[in-house]
Amino acid sequence: MGCASCSSEGGTPKGCKNNGTCSSGGCNKLEVYDWLANIALPAGQEAYNIVEVRFKNSRKAFYKNSSNFSLQVGDIVIVDTAPGYDVGLVSVVGELARIQVLKKAPNLKDNEIKRILRIANQEEIDKWIKGRSLEKDLMYKSRTIAIDLNLEMKISDVEYQGDLSKATFYYTAEGRIDFRQLIKNLADEFKVRIEMRQIGSRQESARLGGIGSCGRELCCTTWLTDFRSVSTSAARYQQLSLNPQKLAGQCGKLKCCLNYELDMYLDAIRSFPKTETKLLTQKGDAYHVKTDVFKRVMWYAYQGENGLISLSPERVKEVMLLNKNGEKPKELAEFIFTEKVVEMGYSNVVGQDSVNRFEKNFVKKKNNNNRNKKKKPNPNQANPNGAAPTNSTNA
Repeated sequence: MGCASCSSEGGTPKGCKNNGTCSSGGCNKLEVYDWLANIALPAGQEAYNIVEVRFKNSRKAFYKNSSNFSLQVGDIVIVDTAPGYDVGLVSVVGELARIQVLKKAPNLKDNEIKRILRIANQEEIDKWIKGRSLEKDLMYKSRTIAIDLNLEMKISDVEYQGDLSKATFYYTAEGRIDFRQLIKNLADEFKVRIEMRQIGSRQESARLGGIGSCGRELCCTTWLTDFRSVSTSAARYQQLSLNPQKLAGQCGKLKCCLNYELDMYLDAIRSFPKTETKLLTQKGDAYHVKTDVFKRVMWYAYQGENGLISLSPERVKEVMLLNKNGEKPKELAEFIFTEKVVEMGYSNVVGQDSVNRFEKNFVKKKNNNNRNKKKKPNPNQANPNGAAPTNSTNA
């Protein structure tokens, strides 16, 4: 790879033909696997001259390789921005770039595509790295200036152009902001051209990163490349409680992961009867309470009673069919759902020891060392043979 992190921290060098994968793992969602790398072009067909170039964070754009440079994934190139130039990394080349253009920009016109000027030299790379090191201090100072002007906005990120002639400020705000005076103050302070770009809360979280409630890094930071709208109906279909604190992510919006399993729930719910229809019985009317989609169980309750009755969707359809024909069953207990419990027996099929071999009571052996010691004779004790004790002291 051609990025500085790979070349300095044991990664693979540029032009390694590693198809866009990086051994350092630092690119995350921005890396693209070139699955067409080992497929040769048909005879006489020219290579696609448009490449995808990646800049800071998730910003990408397409540029024309009009000078026919020999580009590999990870090369640092100089692109035309008019005015000035910018520095970026080549992320997709060849036929895979053609597919990306059809997918991301199908209406891209040839005269609108800017071109790649040259491959960056060491001096331009050093200047580019210097700009990256200045961005954090620039962001903190710009926040101070915005607070002094009483602007209700949050500057979340700053990006320097490759030639250090322009700085782009990314901010979030609830409404429209009149930042004309802010641009003047920033231009006087930093002596560069200023561009203000408003982003949403989801884009801000993707740039800043963090840890989600699941304990993993945010999806928008690691691998998620596009944002789809998330509504509360996704939580209702999955039988989730509508608790804003649990359903909202760090961006303050509904979690993107609510859409991950939504299609599976929608496909499963199609085979269930409508929950708005109440079941009519001689005992009374029963109303739907909740549904377990994957266990295929629906719970109903009589009005005024606390007990729940579990029914399978098929049995619910039977009751609805009876009601449609003008019949009422005696009660729903006749159609109650009973789950079969399969008992798993144990058999020693591989010749192992018994499973209760550790239940044996081990008795701790007592220390009998003291018992083996010989007792010393007591001189004052009578002789067992009947003789009187002797006194060795002379009278």
